[in-house]
Formats: sequence, C-alpha cells, structure tokens
Amino acid sequence: MTLRSGSDSSTRVVALDYEVAQEQASALGRSGRALEAALKALFEYDRDPAADRLARAKLVQDASDALWRYIVQRECCGLRDPRPVIRDYRIPAEVQNRMGVFAGRTASLATS
Repeated sequence: MTLRSGSDSSTRVVALDYEVAQEQASALGRSGRALEAALKALFEYDRDPAADRLARAKLVQDASDALWRYIVQRECCGLRDPRPVIRDYRIPAEVQNRMGVFAGRTASLATS
C-alpha cells in the first residue's frame, strides 16, 4: 500500500498508529490482570498446608503460562527487561523456572 503525500494520508497513519498503541496497551492490561489472578490463586492456595500437591502443580503451571504471556506482550510493546515484572509481582522462583514450559508440548516433542 502506498500512502499519498498530504495531510489526509498522514492523518490516517497517525490515527492507525494511535489505534495500534491503544490495542497494545489494552492487551498488556489484560495479560497483567491474568497474571495477577493466577498468582493470587497460587498464593491463596499456599495458605492451606493440607492442600493437594497435584492441584498446586496446576496452579504453578497456570501462573507460569500467564507470566510467559505477559512477558511476551511487554516485549511486543518494547519493554524488554523482565526484572521489574519479577520484582513488582513477586514472582516465585518455581513459576519463573516453568515459564515457557507448556504441558502437552513437551510430551509431543519427546515422541518426535
């Protein structure tokens, strides 16, 4: 697509850039809220010492998946340093260590 010179086409480009930035911010917000919810579920679960370990493993996996999505979304927005996320959200090491490891994918890779 070739843009014409003049104020009409530049106005459209600015409007499109604005819409893209809005969608990036919205997606980042959704990812952040999903991460917060996953971490909250894990932290609340850990309050019960008699809780089922298998159920906890799923919560850790859910939190690590949410962390991975949030980090990727931040990188798409140009925010490359994950350290503020790890610090500000108080991400447990076990969640960090599972980030990017997806259940189901590892089993299919092992059989390939």
